[in-house]
Amino acid sequence: VVAFSSVIQRGDFMRYKIKLNARWLNIVLLYRIFFVTVFLLGGCLFSAYESFAEAKNSFMIPESFSSLAKSASPAVVNIRAEKTVSGGGRVYRHFSKRPFGKDDPFNDFFERFFGEDPLKGHKQRSLGSGFIIDTDGYIVTNNHVVEDADNIKVKLKNEEEFEATVVGRDPKTDIALIKIKAKKDLPNLATGDSDELMVGQWVVAIGSPFGLEQTVTAGIVSAKGRVIGSGPYDDFIQTDASINPGNSGGPLLNMDGEVVGINTAIIAGGTGIGFAIPINLAKKIIGQLKKDGEVTRGWLGVAIQSLNGELKEYYGVENGAGALVTEIFPGDPADKAGIKVKDIIISVNGKAVKDSRALSSIIADVGVGENVNIVVLRNGKKNVFKANIAKRDDKKLAVTSSKKGRSSELGVQVSQLTVEKARRYNFLETQGVFVDGVEPGSIGEQAGILHGDIIKEINHLKVLTVSEYMEAIQKIKKGESIQMFIKRINVGFIVIKITK
Repeated sequence: VVAFSSVIQRGDFMRYKIKLNARWLNIVLLYRIFFVTVFLLGGCLFSAYESFAEAKNSFMIPESFSSLAKSASPAVVNIRAEKTVSGGGRVYRHFSKRPFGKDDPFNDFFERFFGEDPLKGHKQRSLGSGFIIDTDGYIVTNNHVVEDADNIKVKLKNEEEFEATVVGRDPKTDIALIKIKAKKDLPNLATGDSDELMVGQWVVAIGSPFGLEQTVTAGIVSAKGRVIGSGPYDDFIQTDASINPGNSGGPLLNMDGEVVGINTAIIAGGTGIGFAIPINLAKKIIGQLKKDGEVTRGWLGVAIQSLNGELKEYYGVENGAGALVTEIFPGDPADKAGIKVKDIIISVNGKAVKDSRALSSIIADVGVGENVNIVVLRNGKKNVFKANIAKRDDKKLAVTSSKKGRSSELGVQVSQLTVEKARRYNFLETQGVFVDGVEPGSIGEQAGILHGDIIKEINHLKVLTVSEYMEAIQKIKKGESIQMFIKRINVGFIVIKITK
């Protein structure tokens, strides 16, 4: 019995021991789960804190811009350019005439306000800004600051002054590269990535507004990709950082002190609306100016427009993406490749074409002599053409455009209405033929056609392109009447009747 009872007691102890071990295992397991949870939660909180700190750096109001301004301002320069302007223009000549010749009793008055002989020429001065991009003294600024200047002076923050020479200019993008010679390495600014800029991100502008050197202003990126009608490659950063006359050519900086834009334009009468050229666009231009002193762009040889309104539905183009070919220049790359009017270009070398502006930028970046594969929609079907890109010749284009867009019989100069022109003149539509000018005393002027009119129809026939306009005019015989259905800004639709 005793032996049996001792066996029973040993069994109870083992069961108790097993229960005790199980309890300890549960406690250890709970502690492990607790520590793993704390570790993971801590990692998540740390990651969230880093993200918040990064977002705060970009979007929250910084405590101070002092360190950024201190490090960047030595590389920002003040530019003073001077050029001789002959005559002073039509208005200037009109007011500088002396009614009674040399013996005019008002000679003293005219000499006081117009100088001894204003028609000989006078000095015109411009103020601007710029920034040094390397230790050798290359400086980026705006073309309109130094264009046709007889002499250019550059002043650094430390009051040193230098004579500058123009390395190269690009009026199309309003970018210029100048150079100064210094005896020591100069401070310079690093360039950032303007594509990474986000709307709402903090930026800083440094320049010389109204000649007030080393002025620092701060604001945010208000918008990207703005088209303001200043040129064919408009792609501006809009900012509310204060930009005024004299800021032109100065840097727009991100919070890391990197140049993300070149301050360029303002809207007259606007407050908190300034525009800067994206630095990613400028880098390509600066590189060519530094190497060759000029910019070479690719040329396809087409007149184009974006697909808007009913054109999207009419052509059945997905999302309205693509550029509609409205004219083909004979003998140029598109003509040789087999592209035709009313084709819709949807991609170039695999790059999707969003609109006419995108196509112009893509072709401009292609090297002269390079072959490109162009995908077009023709009658709803995709076709691929290979074109050998030529060099864009703006002088030739100006002459060709003038010849193609002018009716010698009516004295009306016309061109294709583009998205850029529509935005510039606040038109809602982008279809029609735009009146660039009317010759004084011509049939068109006598009939009442004005610059800025959009010709929509001729004798009830729609005219969407310059070619259609010219064909419609040529079909009408001498002595017959022409009825032009016109859209006029701030007026609406009107009809003008002309006898040819």
